Amino acid sequence: MGQRTQYTPGTFIWTDLATSDQDAAKRFYGELFAWTADDMPVGDDGTVYSMMLRDGRPVAAISPQQQAQREAGVPPLWNSYISVESADASAARAAELGGTVHAPPFDVMDAGRMAVIADPQGAFFMIWEPGRHFGAALVNSPGALSWNELASPDPQASADFYAALFGWQLEAMEEMPMTYFVISNGDRRNGGITELPPGVPPHWLVYFATEEIDAGVAKVEELGGTKLSGPHDIGIAKFAVLADPQGASFALYAGELDD
Repeated sequence: MGQRTQYTPGTFIWTDLATSDQDAAKRFYGELFAWTADDMPVGDDGTVYSMMLRDGRPVAAISPQQQAQREAGVPPLWNSYISVESADASAARAAELGGTVHAPPFDVMDAGRMAVIADPQGAFFMIWEPGRHFGAALVNSPGALSWNELASPDPQASADFYAALFGWQLEAMEEMPMTYFVISNGDRRNGGITELPPGVPPHWLVYFATEEIDAGVAKVEELGGTKLSGPHDIGIAKFAVLADPQGASFALYAGELDD
């Protein structure tokens, strides 16, 4: 069980869902992953940021999608957060490397400081300078974040961008039928970069661990979600890509997990 109290900069530390129906999403993921919600008010209009807990530990969050995103036709989606020492310095460096800073660094009360960035290929991610909130207290365990994977139209260019920004080490998996880089941050594996499927925009996909893939997929469908692909057998694990009832994509992973 991967319990955490801090993270090395450059590590994926958190994910949150921006959705068109917060209450429905809380019910769906609550039943799927045995999550409970701790609703935290974030405005005078009654808006809440729902910290989702597994065994009492924060593992993710669910929030309402911003009106501007809805009007722009942005679908509900899971966001990937990467820990940094300085949000300001990292945002400036991302811009130097060809990324686009869509939301310049700003404080999230005393929880931390963040920015929203698109890499040169167009995939969005968040950088997070920890304050009171360091990230997920549980990872690499059933019902918790276990992997982050970038689908890119140019995996090598993406690998170069993120290596320069975060100091990641990237190892090409030669035995794979498509280009695939495994990301390491220091001595820990940290995710992957792969080729973009046809007809899909560049994106980071979040993986949640589950005990058994077929049962996990069946539960998603029982709760009103949709199977998009899989299950796929990669030897050390099986995974499937799914969508929740509001359309946000995520993956389930059953197999070997880092500690």
